[in-house]
Amino acid sequence: MSKILMLASILWATTCATELSADESAPSDAVIEEVLVVGNVLYQNQVNALRTPTPILDVPQSVVVITGAEIQNRGFASISGLISYIPGLNSSQGEGHRDAVVFRGVRSTADFCVDGMRDDVQYYRSLYNLEQVEVLKGPNALLFGRGGTGGVLNRVMKKGVLGSDFTAISTAVETFGGASLQVDRNVSINAVSALRINGFYENLENHRDFFDGSRFGLNPSAKFQLSEATTLDVSYEYLNNERFIDRGIPTGANGRPVVALQDIIFGDPTLNTTTLEASLFKGLLQHRFSDSVKGNLSAFYGDYDKMYQNFYASSYSEASPDHVTLDGYLDTTQRENLVISGNLLTQMAFGAFQHTILVGAELLDTASNQDRYNAYWDTTLDDNEIFAVGRPLALSNGVGVSASGMATSNDFTTDLNDDTHVQIRTFSLYLQDEIRLTEHFRFVLGARFDEFDIDVFNIAADENRSRTDSEVSPRLGVIYKPVEEVSIYASYSESFLPRSGEQFANINGNKDQLDPDTFANMELGLKWNLTDRLNLAAAIFEIEKSSPQVADSDPSTLDVIDSTIEGFELQLQGQVTDSFGMSLGYSNLDGEQVDRQGPTGLRPRELPQSMVSLWTTYQMTPQLGIGLGLTHQGESYINNSNTATLPSYTRVDAAVYYDVSESLTLQLNLDNLGDKLYFPNAHSTHQATVGESINARVSINWRP
Repeated sequence: MSKILMLASILWATTCATELSADESAPSDAVIEEVLVVGNVLYQNQVNALRTPTPILDVPQSVVVITGAEIQNRGFASISGLISYIPGLNSSQGEGHRDAVVFRGVRSTADFCVDGMRDDVQYYRSLYNLEQVEVLKGPNALLFGRGGTGGVLNRVMKKGVLGSDFTAISTAVETFGGASLQVDRNVSINAVSALRINGFYENLENHRDFFDGSRFGLNPSAKFQLSEATTLDVSYEYLNNERFIDRGIPTGANGRPVVALQDIIFGDPTLNTTTLEASLFKGLLQHRFSDSVKGNLSAFYGDYDKMYQNFYASSYSEASPDHVTLDGYLDTTQRENLVISGNLLTQMAFGAFQHTILVGAELLDTASNQDRYNAYWDTTLDDNEIFAVGRPLALSNGVGVSASGMATSNDFTTDLNDDTHVQIRTFSLYLQDEIRLTEHFRFVLGARFDEFDIDVFNIAADENRSRTDSEVSPRLGVIYKPVEEVSIYASYSESFLPRSGEQFANINGNKDQLDPDTFANMELGLKWNLTDRLNLAAAIFEIEKSSPQVADSDPSTLDVIDSTIEGFELQLQGQVTDSFGMSLGYSNLDGEQVDRQGPTGLRPRELPQSMVSLWTTYQMTPQLGIGLGLTHQGESYINNSNTATLPSYTRVDAAVYYDVSESLTLQLNLDNLGDKLYFPNAHSTHQATVGESINARVSINWRP
């Protein structure tokens, strides 16, 4: 309640200040020209996350956009690095083989989109071909259907540019030994067609023993101007990734990572690995029926083949500090996603009000085959074996010596944990109306209907199960604009997650009888364009999760368990002066777990109370610029029992840029400048990630 009062005071003060200065703003009948700028306005012809040409200032929810130029300048090489500078978001370990984002305290490995369409397979996403990254916080079912429970991360990919020929080449080397090469080539074939090819190769290295890998991606795309009113974008992307899996180090008796073990890999140098091969096809057809009516039809097909196998520390006690128990598994996923989506956008006057109406439909068809084999040691005849702690462990290629001195070997083909074939069909309809009531008030009202149908064939149990969920997810927003540069908003939105989970591997047990978990977000916020290049955003929010559970006392009835996460966010970003730019973010999060007996007094895992990020740039001369960054993450719990803890940390990064000529730039990025030992995330009690030590990356960016 104190946070709500604090933000309400800020909003009231802002309203008073802006109303006092209203006479200095544009007159009410002035025509305001809408300028579509990447990073300032999320606009329709990029098939972006909002699907309407609404300025960020007037969106009644927290939205963060990081442009491709920012990704390059800050030296981001991963999703986890990028989100460390976004308030309210932190990363989870993802078992060392996938992106995993914690959106406002809600962990997700599936709430990812590419050009507004679902990209839910578990893998590490590359950043080489991005126009920008968009993060929409809070439940987002209206635009994305199931999932999006804490937020959605959408990658907007580069597309062909008509009437332009250009080439951009970037290469980099790191002190760890890693290196990368990126190429972006656009060719204007004629006045109405263009071809663009993005490609990259990256050799992966870091500070940990045995870590290596490589990534390769190729993304040709084409744009066609079919008529003055119609455009077509088509693209294909091939991805091939392979890397070592590092599950981190155990925690000790005090519940914190054991610092003495910081250099040890608790895995197999040969078998801890993950591979991905994917082919992604996308098409977007856009047509302008009139100045006020536009439509688009998009299609996405993704074919993913994913494997990961690993060993990790499953048990450790400082009472026996020289011994560790390893567990492991081999997991494969073959998935095909087909998404067809159509939107019609109409801007019209009805009565005394102006309307921007979005009507859309979506069909999604997913086929997913996944299996998992547990480790099986010939000495214990189960999936756990004890080894002596050492650097390295006495284990390679699944063969080793146990702590008792016995030769032991593992078999990843004996103990089948699960094997399921899943078919999902989803049909969705959605409607949203952005209403301009007066010069100062806007109203957003919408809802989405989803019919989610899942069939699971459990091969191991020779069992078929199915379930259909039909859900309506509403969205409501009220925006007050005392002057054009300020928006004060209140919003409410909902989303849901079927009991098959975000990766829908099965609906065993009672999962096929239970309704989905539902998530509701209430948010109050302020957005203020302090200047045409400097923006302030603040929000206070509450996310409530309702989860139906079979009652312990009567299996024929349900308990509905409600848990709540609340928080406050602040972000200031843009150019303070011509030479000085900054991005400052702060978030404060709180929450409590709730079970059948009520509040537990336990804090949800991966929920730091405070997070701070700062990135500043200063142009010292026309050729020379510097950047300085800081990220701070407060203490959080690794597990829901609150017995294991990730310590707080503060990390400093820096950058130097030098323009040799108009076409050639040299760039130096320094990560973890103070060589701080820190633990940025974890997956479970004995799997805490050891953060990267100091690393320098030298880049050459050339655009002839």
